[in-house]
Amino acid sequence: MKLRHIKYFLKLAEELSFVRAAEKLFISQPPLSRQIKELETEIGAQLFERNNKRVILTEAGKFYEKEMSGVLKNIERINIQTKRISENQSGEFRIAYVSSTFSGDISKLLQFLSEKYPFVNFRLYEVPTVKQIAALEDGKIDLGIIRAPLYSSKIDSQLWFKDSFSIVFNRNKYSITAEEELEKLKEATFVFFNKDYAPYFYDVLLQICAQYGFEPKVVHESNNISSIIQLVKNGLGISIVPTNVVKNYNDPDLGFVELKKINLFTDILLATPKNQNSEIGQRAIAFLLT
Repeated sequence: MKLRHIKYFLKLAEELSFVRAAEKLFISQPPLSRQIKELETEIGAQLFERNNKRVILTEAGKFYEKEMSGVLKNIERINIQTKRISENQSGEFRIAYVSSTFSGDISKLLQFLSEKYPFVNFRLYEVPTVKQIAALEDGKIDLGIIRAPLYSSKIDSQLWFKDSFSIVFNRNKYSITAEEELEKLKEATFVFFNKDYAPYFYDVLLQICAQYGFEPKVVHESNNISSIIQLVKNGLGISIVPTNVVKNYNDPDLGFVELKKINLFTDILLATPKNQNSEIGQRAIAFLLT
């Protein structure tokens, strides 16, 4: 069995048309039919039912498609990793982070890696946790800085640090000196992450406010922590953000009060594709954990 047999099979399974599949594969129809027949003969199973009017997958074909899709993806991942090993310390190293975790530590990490590996192009991307997990599983990023929870057998992770939560508000509009005063903000408007973009954070906001006896009135949503902070600074509402964000905003118009009594934390994880064994990745994690 050759790799092209699998690729041809998967394309035909997707298109369910020899004409369209051949066009997408940039070959003529007879060679495609011949390759599919060779594959069926080799494995001893009919994968397609075909006549002049239609092409459909058999039950065996449906199973084969499901299994071979994963096999092909794994082969592509192996090829990418092999190429990186062959290139040794050149090429690209891609790091992703969620906006609420960006700090001077990440900037220092890039500086450190650039000095250690001058021939590597380091790419930094702001990507939400859900998309990072998919990219890590597919080998499209090399190091992810994400927020727990993480459920994937294809990813290795280590705890970087635990982060608490803090109220952030405009000092000219609100006067908050202690976390107990949050219960006085039942009528206040909130600025927060979009619940589809960051469902975990949105749930945390609801949990925190519920502990103080009210449901927040979220009137402005954003996918970026900087935008949330700017909206708060402009007096358009208050927010609850990870405490680590505070050190990035030294602004006299902004006030922060850490919520220590609720005993609620979020874990920041350093994640890499499983069994990556990258020297750069190991050095990067060691640097951040030091």
